Amino acid sequence: MTTSIIKSQEILVSTDLDKDQIKLKHIIKSLPKECFQKNSRKAWTTVVLSLAMAALGYYFLAISPWFLLPLAWIFTGTALTGFFVIGHDCGHRSFAKRRWVNDLVGHFSMMFLIYPFHTWRIKHNHHHKHTNKLDEDNAWHPIRPETFENWDKTKQSAFELFMRKRLWWVGSIGHWALVHFDARKFEKKDQASVKLSVAVVLIFAAIVFPSLIITTGVWGFIKFWFIPWMVYHFWMSTFTIVHHTTADVPFGSAEKWNEAMAQLFGTIHCDYPRWVEILCHDINVHVPHHISTSIPSYNLRLAYASIKENWASYLHDECKFSWDLMKKITNECQLYQTDIGYITFDKYYAQK
Repeated sequence: MTTSIIKSQEILVSTDLDKDQIKLKHIIKSLPKECFQKNSRKAWTTVVLSLAMAALGYYFLAISPWFLLPLAWIFTGTALTGFFVIGHDCGHRSFAKRRWVNDLVGHFSMMFLIYPFHTWRIKHNHHHKHTNKLDEDNAWHPIRPETFENWDKTKQSAFELFMRKRLWWVGSIGHWALVHFDARKFEKKDQASVKLSVAVVLIFAAIVFPSLIITTGVWGFIKFWFIPWMVYHFWMSTFTIVHHTTADVPFGSAEKWNEAMAQLFGTIHCDYPRWVEILCHDINVHVPHHISTSIPSYNLRLAYASIKENWASYLHDECKFSWDLMKKITNECQLYQTDIGYITFDKYYAQK
């Protein structure tokens, strides 16, 4: 392999390093400086795009006959996912240079989804610090057999049903409900911010939900908010599980965890239909985001092209979103044996 000379930073980056020698700083230094540059025009264009597409989606919902509603729901819910990605950039302070702008836009974009901005920001940053680390990663993470055995029968049955019946698409709803509304689950220094974010979404819901029901009825609430919100969670759950889950992606215990390889090989690039990628601001181009959270969403493709050029041999194979992909993940990645890898429920029961 060749050595890439990064003249602007006057460093040498060897792509012939042993994987245990690779540090995140090596990868970050190999990226063009342009990847980290914030562009106000591009950032606010994502806001305008999401607002326009959501408005178009709701117009589509308002005029559609019943047989076109599924298409309208899918489009509108996907457009709403774009608001989450904008909040995602704000949470990583990569949307704007000023923190107050990030906080303001983050709260605005995520309140439509009833997602408390600061609670998500704090928890999500923990995921980045501990990606694919057993017992630490708080995003989608595998369940170990010993953990499964300590659950009561009801919880075991629910988890097994969740995986066998391919209910991954509701996974983020449970995470949203259980993790993001209780300030007591956060450090004292963060509790004021958490309470503020929870208050923002509760006030929004207290105003919008009754107004929607009064003007359009219960069916209007379901039609205009609940089902698009469920579509958003379909994408939220799907992106989250696909980003880091396949049978050959390891989750390491703390003493064996390699930060750089967790981000390079443990983060998977998946191609989705182009219209989904546009509405969701390229969140699927996820490897560079795990190399550095300071890369704005509109620079992810530039960064990924550089990573593929310099670090291709360390990357996981790319995949394409499909029902077969989701079947493969849910069929194979059910329980996780430390230092061995994923096993199925059937193999787990056969071993007992």
